Amino acid sequence: MTWTLLYLRSRRVPLALAAAVGGLAALWTTYLIFAKERDVTPMMVVLTVLLMVASLAPTLGGPDESLDRTASMRWPWRRALHLLAGLLVVLVVLLATLRTGARFGPAALVVRDAAGLLGLTALCATVFGAARSWFLPLGWTIIAAIYPQGGTWGATATWQGQPPDSRAATVAAAVLAVGGLVTYALAGPARRASSE
Repeated sequence: MTWTLLYLRSRRVPLALAAAVGGLAALWTTYLIFAKERDVTPMMVVLTVLLMVASLAPTLGGPDESLDRTASMRWPWRRALHLLAGLLVVLVVLLATLRTGARFGPAALVVRDAAGLLGLTALCATVFGAARSWFLPLGWTIIAAIYPQGGTWGATATWQGQPPDSRAATVAAAVLAVGGLVTYALAGPARRASSE
């Protein structure tokens, strides 16, 4: 086996991809069958992005975080590539629906929320570990999607639920995306206690 295949298997990437794409396929099929409109509601789009990101979150850490810190391999660029590949998967799969009978869009909303939520998940993986990295994005996004706030500070705090043209929401998502990418690439996932 090549190094890439071993890496993907150790991070449980095939299972995570199946869960992310399978979850979207189930939602897409349900929406296609029961909805009268072709465009999926913005809240449903946000929650679908969250579902896909949460499915990919466990892949941010391997079975042994100490191994990820060995000097024999250059991990920062591998971690950054891993995170960018996760973003690409979410974007390609969701944006492919724009040409179908159930459209998960607009594209600006998908890109903003996918990048911001993956960045937030990566930050949480650095602090809490990959297994718990989806807790904060889940809670924050559900509250923000249900109760979006107006004004600059409100739009920044509830950036996930804001319209795609919200500048404050875009800036908040960009800061989380870049911060998460850099922090995760340099620090990696938090170490687990030996009892875990």
